[in-house]
Amino acid sequence: MPERNQGGGWLSDLFAPIAGFGVTFRTMFTEVVTEEYPEEKVPTHPRYHGRHQLNRHPDGLEKCVGCELCAWACPADAIFVEGADNTEEERYSPGERYGRVYQINYLRCIFCGLCIEACPTRALTMTNEYELAGPTRAGLIYEKQDLLGPVLEGMIDAPHPMVPGTTEKDYYNGGVTTSVPEQQEWVDARSANTGGEQPEAHARRDVEAAIAKAKADS
Repeated sequence: MPERNQGGGWLSDLFAPIAGFGVTFRTMFTEVVTEEYPEEKVPTHPRYHGRHQLNRHPDGLEKCVGCELCAWACPADAIFVEGADNTEEERYSPGERYGRVYQINYLRCIFCGLCIEACPTRALTMTNEYELAGPTRAGLIYEKQDLLGPVLEGMIDAPHPMVPGTTEKDYYNGGVTTSVPEQQEWVDARSANTGGEQPEAHARRDVEAAIAKAKADS
């Protein structure tokens, strides 16, 4: 075996503890960084993994197709998705399917981001929002209406038809950039036929029924 401290001998053994305390001594004179949270909130990094968001197409239709790949990819089993078929009366996304029920249990979520990597339509992304504490456990199970992105300018809240003359491929290739008057006219006519009831009320009842059924089966 090689001899210890071949270069310094007993002298290096004597000063080794002093060198270690020297690091601590130098640190005592460095500036202490203290964040005064929550009075002062420091912005997160751009790619911070925070609360999830279900995104929309530029005309307001939802990008989620209810494929459940995010739920399969989740290592903490924190995501529950139940898809359903679009119809001409209830169209929430381009193509055949949409996510009727979408839940994320933030009591389980570890914010690893595997769900957004698995999403084939970029429907699910993660925001910079990190304040997710709440007074009840049930309040930390986010439903679809809690996760959907806002209806921005140029969008119309689903359900409504696709832009006339387009296909599902046009949506995912970026061919749709905003809603058109025909879609707004369809929404207005539907609202008039339902006596002013919000179109999403029908979907909300379906969601509540599906959730109740899932809880009863579990």
